[in-house]
Amino acid sequence: MLKKIPNPIDRHVGSRVRMRRMLAGVSQEKLGDALGLTFQQVQKYEKGSNRISASRLQQIAKMLDVPVSFFFEGAPTGDMPTGGFSDAASSAYVSDFMASSEGVQLTKAFVRIKNGKVRRRIIDLVESLAEEDGGNA
Repeated sequence: MLKKIPNPIDRHVGSRVRMRRMLAGVSQEKLGDALGLTFQQVQKYEKGSNRISASRLQQIAKMLDVPVSFFFEGAPTGDMPTGGFSDAASSAYVSDFMASSEGVQLTKAFVRIKNGKVRRRIIDLVESLAEEDGGNA
């Protein structure tokens, strides 16, 4: 039996649920309890392996205090023509990063820094480290 590959939109919506949940500091178990689900079901939603119904997505949006449209921001368009000068590849890696625990930790810490000069120096540092590394992991 072949394993079914999740739809790119379902994966995107799931990763946005994960990103928002993590930014809000809510565990999968806590979100699942609030929805009347197991944390395993929340995991499946976040991976995109199970689709989220419209009514369930509305519940999740309400619990995570975002509009439903938040989950579709930057979604892949597939065969649809892209408008403007958007770079789908760059949106994908930003979404992937923001859905990771490191991305959430870095973002939370960065936004707590109030001094604009310090924030700029951190950006400069990260960019110089990335250049030194040559993009290699």
